[in-house]
This record gives sequence, C-alpha cells and structure tokens, in this order.
Amino acid sequence: MVDQAEDLRRLMKEKKSELEAIESNSSEQKKTRIISVTSGKGGVGKTNIATNLGLAYAQIGKNVVVIDADLGLANVNVILGCTPQYNLYHVIKKKKSMKDIIIDTSYGIKFVAGASGFSQIANMSEEDRTSFINELYELSNADIIIIDTSAGISRNVLAFLEASDEVIVVTTTEPTSITDAYGIIKTIVAEDNSDLSLKLVVNRVSSAQDAKKIAERIIGIAGQFLNIKVEYLGYIYEDEAILQAVLKQTPFLIRSPLTKASSCLKHIVAKLEKMDYTDNRGGFSKFLKKLFSRKWQ
Repeated sequence: MVDQAEDLRRLMKEKKSELEAIESNSSEQKKTRIISVTSGKGGVGKTNIATNLGLAYAQIGKNVVVIDADLGLANVNVILGCTPQYNLYHVIKKKKSMKDIIIDTSYGIKFVAGASGFSQIANMSEEDRTSFINELYELSNADIIIIDTSAGISRNVLAFLEASDEVIVVTTTEPTSITDAYGIIKTIVAEDNSDLSLKLVVNRVSSAQDAKKIAERIIGIAGQFLNIKVEYLGYIYEDEAILQAVLKQTPFLIRSPLTKASSCLKHIVAKLEKMDYTDNRGGFSKFLKKLFSRKWQ
C-alpha cells in the first residue's frame, strides 16, 4: 500500500521545484522565503516564536503570511486574539479556496488558520492532496511565509519541513526538550534532507551562557554523528511579559516591544537577515537603518 504521507511530501517537493523554476526564469518574479518553525516536543514556545517572528519581519517592511500547519492542535489564532471562521480544513475539503480563508490581521501580517482536530491530512486522495498543495502555493506573492508545524516527527510535519527553505528547531533547556530537538534533526537527516538549512533557537533561558551551552551540545552532536551543520540563531529569555501577552491574546512583540524577549526575537531576525543588530532598548531604529541601506538585487 502506498504511503500517502510520503506522496504528500513528494508533491510538496515537486511544487516547490516548479515554483523555483518559474522564479529563476523571471527577473521580475520575487523569491518567496519559506521558514518552518518546529520542535521535537510540544510546550516549548514554538507557536509563540513563529507568530512573533512573522510580526518582526512585518515591522521591517516584509509581506508576511503565517500558516498554522499544526493540523491537530492549531493555536496561532489564540496568540493573535482572533477567531477565524474558516481554516485549512475547509481548503482540504474543497469547501473554500486559500484566498477565502486568509486573514488580514491588524498587526500587519496575513494569517492562515490551522484545522484544529483534523490531523488526517495523509488520508486524502492524491487528487485532494494535489489540490491542497496548489492552494498553498497561491501564497507565493508573499516575501516571507512562516509555517508553524505540529510538534514531533510525523510524516505530515516532515512534508512541510521538506518544502521549506529553512527550518528553525526550537528547544528549551529541559533535558527532554534537548533530546527531542536532536531527535527531529536526526529524523530530517535520515529522510535524506541534509541539504535543508537547519537552525536552532533556545527558548526560555535564564542566561545567554546557558543557551550557548545547550546549543553547542546539540550542534556538536549533530556535526559529529550526523555530519550536518546546524546554525545557532540565538535564544529567548524566560520573560513574564510573554505569559501576560498570551493571557491577553496579544503577541508579546506588540504588547511588550521593549522587553528582553522582544529584543531577543529581533536579534534572531537580524541573524536570519545576516545583519548586525545592537540592542539599545530603544526600539528597532538601528536595525531598520541597516536594513534599508542595503542594496537590493
């Protein structure tokens, strides 16, 4: 029996290749950057990071779409404080198109809601899967697509990761989280995805030194035993402001832009953009100045 989840992953790869071919043949066609945020286990702050990462990119002028691809426990909408009428379930079932469900938020990003409680994407027919992937690529006019995947290493998660340009693995300092972060990196490599750009963020840390030790441990083991390079993007402090933002259903980057956690998030975006960022705790001005002084191709 054909593994339907394997077919989904193949289709996503094919569609990604088609899109890249179109972009390379058109000097006017911009390249959409697809960044997936994932984790080996739940409860590490993956969704919060994915959502606020999208907001940080929007603040520097990028056209951003955040996709909640957690097809079991979707909750990006909770972070954004909105109640979508339609979600990916309606697209999968061909009741709505992608343009029907995409939401323009008040934060300057677009949002595609996940299908909470609907985790059986792999059980779709090939025609339905092809249609679904085609709908996803209707979002290719965005500068940045941030995909918040489910936690763990299911076939569905791997399908989204393999279709991405970059994968950010989120861990905390807890031993189980560290083990599971390495586990998902190992699984990605085992699935013949050694060409994927893998990056690491350590969340909920009490010090930069602790974060660095955790990152060096994971990156060192991945290099030694998997022969793969994992880039350390940075860390995010344990911050009461994040909890309060979740309770208020407002992204912490919006509710508390000058906190340590927000500053860390901006550092991560600067690293992704290969730019320097100096935290003057006065906002994003230096980052913006450097960004818009670049010569764009």
